[in-house]
Amino acid sequence: MARDLPEKKYFKIGEVADLVGVKPHVLRYWESEFTCLKPVKSRSKQRLFRREDIETAKQIKELLYDQGLTISGAQKLLKKRSSKSTAQPQLIHNATDMRQLLRAMRTEITSLRDSIPASRAAKKINQVEK
Repeated sequence: MARDLPEKKYFKIGEVADLVGVKPHVLRYWESEFTCLKPVKSRSKQRLFRREDIETAKQIKELLYDQGLTISGAQKLLKKRSSKSTAQPQLIHNATDMRQLLRAMRTEITSLRDSIPASRAAKKINQVEK
C-alpha cells in the first residue's frame, strides 16, 4: 500500500481527493460506477475511505486518465484483475510494465544468442533446417 498516507484508518472524501488527484465529485461518481470502490459511511452519512479504497481510486484514475480506457473498459479490467488476484500473486498492471518486461526478455535472448560460438550456432541452424 501507499507509504505516504497518514497513519489513520479512515480518510474523508476531501483528503482522498487530494491524495488521488481528482475532485470530490469525481470520487462520488466513480463510487456509483465501480462496485469495487465502496467507502463506508458514518452515522452522519459522510464517506469514510479506507486505505484499500484509496488504492482502488488510484487504479481507477490510472486506467481512465493515464491509459485512456472508458468507464466500461476500466470496469471490465478491474473485475478481471480482482478475479485473477487470488490465482496470480503478481499482475502486469499496464502497458508500460508489459513493454519493460518484453525489453528485458529481448535483451536476455540477444545476450544468450551472442554467447553461443558462431560455428556452433551455424551447426544448430543447419540441423534445424534438415
